[in-house]
Amino acid sequence: MDGDEIVIVGSIGGPYGVKGWVRVNSFTEPPGNLADYGPWLLQNEARWREAHPQSVRAHGSGLVALFPGVDDRNGAAALTGTQLGVRRAMLPDPEEEEYYWRDLEGLEVVDQRGRRLGWISYLMDTGAHPVVVVEGEHGECLIPFVDRHVVRVDLANGRLNVDWEEPE
Repeated sequence: MDGDEIVIVGSIGGPYGVKGWVRVNSFTEPPGNLADYGPWLLQNEARWREAHPQSVRAHGSGLVALFPGVDDRNGAAALTGTQLGVRRAMLPDPEEEEYYWRDLEGLEVVDQRGRRLGWISYLMDTGAHPVVVVEGEHGECLIPFVDRHVVRVDLANGRLNVDWEEPE
């Protein structure tokens, strides 16, 4: 299966109870949207395989799921930390001014003076807002992905323009 067509949309957080259910950490907004995408793909050791949960339901601010062949806590524990993806074609197109994180990874990051700060290595969610992790010649730089700092996202030209002062 071609990894480039897969978008990571969640992960397995660990067992839920003793009957094989697992907690699912959803990276979608809102988290419950994950249940609408499928088929789910699970990644084990750089290999992706289709997984069709028998049941998915909301639990707290996340989801819990039951997969065929996983019928006890040990089986559920074996899935802990597994990445959950879907084929890109199964996802809706993002709205204007919305982006899939995967599309931002690798963009060149340029400050308001035209200086290249590096490229986006990955993004992370701090709870308050996403943060762009920029790898550059001076190491790693963390830039909040908020309107105050993000001037322009130019996917066509592979560039993120930011209002950001790199510490000297």
